[in-house]
Parts: sequence; C-alpha cells; structure tokens
Amino acid sequence: MAGKRKANEAGSSNGLRGDVLSVLGVLKVATADQIQRLASPHLSYRHTLKETPAKRKEARTASHRGAANDLRRHGLAVDGGRTRGNEEVRILTAAGLAAAAIDLDREPEEMGGMPKSAGRSGASHPMTVNETVIALIRPKPDLDLVAGEPAEAVAAAQAAADAPDGIGTLTSYATEVALPVKGTWKNPAVGSARADVVVTAPGDGVPLLFIEADNCTEEAVLIAAKFDKYARFFQRKEKDTDGIEKPMWRTRWSAPAWEGYERVHPPVLLVFNQVGKRSAKKQMEAVAALTRHHWKGRWDREDGYHSYDGCIPIVATTLDRLIEHGPSGPVFWRFGRKEFQPLLDAIGNPRRDAALALRRQAAREEQQRREEREAAAREARRPVCADCGAKFTDARWKAVDVRGWDQSRESHPQLCEDCQGRAVAARKQAEADERERQEQERLREQAQEAAPQKAGGWRSRFRA
Repeated sequence: MAGKRKANEAGSSNGLRGDVLSVLGVLKVATADQIQRLASPHLSYRHTLKETPAKRKEARTASHRGAANDLRRHGLAVDGGRTRGNEEVRILTAAGLAAAAIDLDREPEEMGGMPKSAGRSGASHPMTVNETVIALIRPKPDLDLVAGEPAEAVAAAQAAADAPDGIGTLTSYATEVALPVKGTWKNPAVGSARADVVVTAPGDGVPLLFIEADNCTEEAVLIAAKFDKYARFFQRKEKDTDGIEKPMWRTRWSAPAWEGYERVHPPVLLVFNQVGKRSAKKQMEAVAALTRHHWKGRWDREDGYHSYDGCIPIVATTLDRLIEHGPSGPVFWRFGRKEFQPLLDAIGNPRRDAALALRRQAAREEQQRREEREAAAREARRPVCADCGAKFTDARWKAVDVRGWDQSRESHPQLCEDCQGRAVAARKQAEADERERQEQERLREQAQEAAPQKAGGWRSRFRA
C-alpha cells in the first residue's frame, strides 16, 4: 500500500488517470475544469453548498487535478503554464501521448500534433478549441451519481440530461490533424493544412466534419487562405489498398459514397470566439466573400435546389451561441444561405434531399405501376383448365410450360393439377377395367375351345 501511495502520491485511481490521459490525448492541452466536464460531468452538480464558485470549482476538479499530478510524476504529463483566467494548463509528454494512443485505440499518426505555443500566451486558442468540443459533445451527467445532492443541483442535472443530444463522444474527436497537400500523413509537406478539430460521428449524422476555431484576432484573408489548402487537400488523390484511386481523405475516413449527381467535399465549420477586437459577424461576412469560389453552388431550376458539385460546404457560428444552443440550435450560417440552421441542416442540403426523395418516390411508383402492368399482362396469359375452368397456379403453369426436350412433360397440360389427377386416375381405372375385360374374354375363349373337345370324346366312347 505504501509503495502504491509513493507511486501515486495524489492518490488517484487508474480510472481517473485514464480519463485525464484520454482527454489530453484528444485535446492535447486542457485545464482540470475542462477534463472534469468531459470525463465526469456529474461532478459539475456536486459541492453546490460550497460558499463561492471558486471553492466549488476547486472541489469538483480536485480528483482530476490529483490524477494529472500523478501522471506528471510518471513523466506522462507536464504543467503547461496558465490561461488568461489563471487556470493551470496540463499537457502530455511524448510518452503520455503514446500512452493516450493506447487508451484511445489509435495509431500514433492518428493522434495529431501539439498546438503551437500550447503552454504560452495563455493558451487562448487551444481553450477555444476545447470549449468548442465540449459544446458540441454536451456531456450528460449520470443522474445516479447526483442523487442526494440539493434539489437545485438535481434539477439542473436533470435538465442537462433531458437537453438535446450533442454530436458524438470524446473518441469521435481529434485535434491538430495534418491534412497533407503533399507528403504523407506522418510527414506532411510545408503548406499543408492542419485542422483544429476533426469530427467523425456517423451515428449522429456527421460522418466527417472539419472545424477551425478563431478568436477574432486573425485577419479574414488569412482564414480564407486556409480554404485554399483545404481545397488542395480534398482534391489530392492516391491509390487505396484496393488499388483504386480515390481522394486521399477517403483512404483515412469513412464517408457516404459520392452520388452520381455531385461530388461534395467534407464540410468545414468555423467557430468564432469574440476575444479579439475584430467583430465575429464581420469576420464571417469577410471570410464568406473571400471564399465564395470554394462554396458557391449552382442552382438547379428543374429540381429546385443548389448543387454543390466540387464545392466545400462552409458553415460558421460563434462560440457563445454554440455553448448556449448546442448543435441542434439554429445558430449555424451556411455560406450562401440567408437563414441560420441547426448543424445537420447547415452542413447538409435539405432541398436537394427533398427533391431527390421525391424523384426516388416517383421512380418507385413508376416501377410499381410497371410491375402491375406486367403482372396484369401475365395474368391475362395465364392458362385455364379445360375441364373445370379454374386458372392454373404458378406452379402448375411452370410445370406445363416445358421448354427443353430433356424435361418431362405433363400428361394433361390442358388440365389443372386436380383435374389432371382425376383424369390420370380415371385413365388408370379404365386401363385396369380393360385389362380385366380382356382377361375375362381370354378365359371365356379358353373355355369355349375346351368344350368341343370334351364333347367329342364322350360321343366316341358311346359309339364304341
């Protein structure tokens, strides 16, 4: 026991250390508060009787701070400075990142890189990325672990549990993912894109989503330039393991097959956090104008929807709106559209889906009508029994419709099966009766032939 305490002086459990490893393995840089909200959301509703918010935060994050300290003693994590809010930042070492890859069941190249200047300058960008991930996942508390807390805390936990679901789980996310325009996944060439976040949550309607976060400190032209890199990456092709050439991104991530009518690139979500002096709204408008050639679709008058063949769906929102409403709220602006929509509608094409659904329904109805006409024509050709007038069953029709010389033929192809049975039985009975008649006739003839011989023999004896 003493040795165990010496190894983990903070007294953390394997589960707590695993939680910290997994969260840092995905986010790369995080505070104990962010780790706790992702790994143990129920703790957000405990310690509500503490006097101040600071003391409540200290109490609910104590376990994960202790686990991070134990990981530091093992050389798996280090302190990464402090945020602008004076919260301590935790970062994994190379050994810690490798350990997290095992916990997350990911290959090393799937872990992504470390954010630049992660532990300096208040880590403002990584914090925005983290809050974006938390706002999209919307972790729900285990209500059983909140039982016994004050009524207000239980009610708040219940409200969080009843709120609309988020997108995916922690393992659905990856950060700092290289998107090589040249080079390899492991060694991307200079000029390659690097996604802040990649989301793969097909069960929630998001097969693949790239996310870029901005604190309203970067010039719009620089943000727009990232989409030139995205476009080059999306257009890059290479042969997959099946020997078929396909877009490089499809060799790593699963996504729905391209439809014959358009080949749309994966969507990109821009999340603006109003930290810098630039207006988030003006940033969105400026980036939309500068990237128009990447996202602008073509209006299909016949079907009444925009086709985005070869385009990048670009969607934008603000972090405060995302936190407040979640991905199901109408807070996402798809460049080129007028209204704000829920995330799934914004990254999708509801008008196209509706038009194609009508097209498919019309095709199904036409197919059904065609099948009905063919069935009616076939029914008109169906033979009827020459005896009872009943229509042949499919099996009977098939049996009498012999095409090959090597197949047996029915004895009464003009009759239904029942009538054929009776006809066959009658024929067999007639044949049996005929055999009986012939036998009787033969016996009579034999008797007649024998009678004169007997008579001739008596007369000769009498004369003698």
